[in-house]
Amino acid sequence: MNNNNFFDQLLISFEESFKKGLLSFWIFLSLKQSKKYVDEIKLFIENNTNKAMRCESQSLYRNLRKFKHLGLVDYDLGQGNKGPDRKYYFLTEFGKEFFDKFVERNILLFQNPEIVELLTKEEL
Repeated sequence: MNNNNFFDQLLISFEESFKKGLLSFWIFLSLKQSKKYVDEIKLFIENNTNKAMRCESQSLYRNLRKFKHLGLVDYDLGQGNKGPDRKYYFLTEFGKEFFDKFVERNILLFQNPEIVELLTKEEL
């Protein structure tokens, strides 16, 4: 295997692991904006990551069931285009508090000027 191929494969592997960990974050962020059904959550994630993250509906349903069980997310039934009502998911008060604390502890640190400089520096 040549060096470029190894580099590319390693990068792809790292990105896939990284993205799996980010899916929960993006679900919460989409629901912080507004109530959404699964296809809207999926579209929010794809649009706001410039299509870098794509997720299967089944992965979203699995995560949403887990978050509902934990009391972080709930849903209301609403009119669908055709057929049965849709589940419109939203963050519970507990979920909002949880997500805000998570962002404070894990995301806002990327606004630290020293970290921003390291991330934007050409030579690391």
